[in-house]
Amino acid sequence: MTSSVIAYARSLVKVYGEGPTAVRALDGVDVDLVRGELTAIMGASGSGKSTLMHCLAGLDKPTSGSVVVDGEPVSEMSERRLTKLRRTRVGFVFQAYNLVPTLTALENITLPLDIARRPVDADHLDLVVRTLGLTDRLGHRPTELSGGQQQRVACARALVARPAVVFADEPTGNLDSTSAAEVLGFLRRSVDELGQSVVMVTHDATSAGYAHRVLFLADGRVVDELREPTRAAVLETLGALTGPPRGSA
Repeated sequence: MTSSVIAYARSLVKVYGEGPTAVRALDGVDVDLVRGELTAIMGASGSGKSTLMHCLAGLDKPTSGSVVVDGEPVSEMSERRLTKLRRTRVGFVFQAYNLVPTLTALENITLPLDIARRPVDADHLDLVVRTLGLTDRLGHRPTELSGGQQQRVACARALVARPAVVFADEPTGNLDSTSAAEVLGFLRRSVDELGQSVVMVTHDATSAGYAHRVLFLADGRVVDELREPTRAAVLETLGALTGPPRGSA
């Protein structure tokens, strides 16, 4: 692999169940994810987009095939090694925020480093916090923050350890349009300005428009892609693959 590829999958298959009721969620996926880009993964419900992200991130084991992230053979790792990888080399942003309610925003942000017993880079922490507009919210607990602020805390937590790649699963699914735009704008800036690599699963064409590249899945396979997408181009491609997408009216 060239240095421009931060993660890749080869012949990736994921089957749930056995016999006649088995579901082939991924059907021989080959994909390269480019370092320093925001990549969106889209597809209809059941297309395999979340399964692909979970296998790439080491959250799920493929049935067969290989996954490599930042030179590490994720698909071959023991659970212990995967846990270490997820703490240090991979960041996560989920739709449900997953913040610890008893901790302050700052404590939530530094939690992965604290668990890994790694020092906090104060300058990098300050840069991430200022970029996300959280400086005056660091002492607040999650219940004292808006949904958008909670998701920005989750983004900061994912980025503070300087992971090789951040995986974001429907990161704006619980947010209003204004808060969603703030979070998506930051994810894009984290790539353009901080050199981060981000992979985002989304069903929303507007969200995908923030990406450098969009991959489209259908029936467990990558069937199309767009570079420098616009919302209109994403909707057109989705329409060709799945019929009129949700929210396109």
